[in-house]
Amino acid sequence: MASLYELTGDFLKVREMLFDEDADIEMIENTLDCIDCLFEEKADNYAKILQCINDDISGIKNEMERLKIRKEMLQKRSDRLKQKLKTSMEITGKTKFSTTLYTFSIRKNGGLEPLKIDADIKDIPEQYLTPQPPTINIGAIRKALDEGAILHFAHIEERGTNLSIK
Repeated sequence: MASLYELTGDFLKVREMLFDEDADIEMIENTLDCIDCLFEEKADNYAKILQCINDDISGIKNEMERLKIRKEMLQKRSDRLKQKLKTSMEITGKTKFSTTLYTFSIRKNGGLEPLKIDADIKDIPEQYLTPQPPTINIGAIRKALDEGAILHFAHIEERGTNLSIK
């Protein structure tokens, strides 16, 4: 059986392969299968590798949320500054001018003119409404099946399995 030092080195190589975008998953699995140790040891090492990956995923998720908040804040500032400049241009009557670096102008928005509905939906003639297709009420079907109903169009399937590592 391989020494602890050898096993550690082998699993470190696998860990490096996991973060290598060019590494093939089958190659990683084959490398793991070739490591000489007890099944329980392999399972422990798989769990360690999974924990490292999950920690990285968590860190990435947190960073994405932080960046999303920062993006929204910067977008609000940008919109506010742009609106302030537009208002100032309209008040001063300078709706079109150029500087050494930029050209500024206020123009009408393109596309169709905005449409505003002034009535309740019930007061709008049917020819101006879009009928909605029926949708499946999964909750009602599940409840009926749980209560023993036999439905020719649906059934409850057996639950799958998953691996839990704590």
